Amino acid sequence: MQTVTEFGPTRGWGNGLIGVLIFSGSLPATRVAVSGFDPLFLTSARAVIAALLGITLLMVLKQSRPSRRDLPSLLIVALGVVVGFPLLTAMALQYITAGHSIVFIGLLPLTTAIFGVLRGSERPKPMFWVFSCVGGLAVALYALSQHAETSVQGDLLMVGAIVTCGLGYAEGATLSRRLGGWQVISWALVLALPVMGTLALLVWPDSWSGISTAAWIGLGYVSVFSMLVGFVFWYRGLALGGIAGVGQLQLLQPFFGLMLAAVLLGEAIAPTMVAVTLFVVTCVIGAKRFA
Repeated sequence: MQTVTEFGPTRGWGNGLIGVLIFSGSLPATRVAVSGFDPLFLTSARAVIAALLGITLLMVLKQSRPSRRDLPSLLIVALGVVVGFPLLTAMALQYITAGHSIVFIGLLPLTTAIFGVLRGSERPKPMFWVFSCVGGLAVALYALSQHAETSVQGDLLMVGAIVTCGLGYAEGATLSRRLGGWQVISWALVLALPVMGTLALLVWPDSWSGISTAAWIGLGYVSVFSMLVGFVFWYRGLALGGIAGVGQLQLLQPFFGLMLAAVLLGEAIAPTMVAVTLFVVTCVIGAKRFA
């Protein structure tokens, strides 16, 4: 019979997988949302909406305030995943397609693992880095083979997004071991609320006419699911299963996104995508073993 300590990593990978499934719709939803909203307004609005939901949870469940020593880490989380990643990706997706952004999402597990070592004091085995790099390279090569639009400005913005996101993931996971996953993202949203609320007012649209239903749905998805619900599972997964190891599940995110597009939009699934997905799954399993 499994012990309690053996269940921790298993629950961690399960929670992490749910988080990745939720995040899989983030870039396509952002791509749709920026067709109707300014990137600055989209970034601030999604943070404000998620913060209001987070405040409600904290009040209803009567959570105590974080200690002063936790504030620097919460600030890093806020700058990384509440402000940095959403803003930089929204700006990047004005120049590149959601498909091309897969190239950079393939690098996110590696940056998360690196920050997990630097901030979370994790020490994966050498073979872990081999599987992580090979898996990331496979995702990037597959994305490049799709001949998506490229832009130097968009690419640089995505690089910045991946670095800030990896830091925010690792810092939040480390803090989740003390505060809890949903508490971390909720308090980070609260911390960012004054700035994001002010920004939302400054860039408030002059008119709401002409904004498509799809753009509103995109805003709703990234506000509720990408900005809050996904992190509830993701931070819990990283905290229980290990930042470096569970972080490799992000290698599957692009393929989950493409599969969702096939199911919801009727897009065809190429045989090469199936083959690459199976290869990436193998890399994730290998990374898990040596994490």
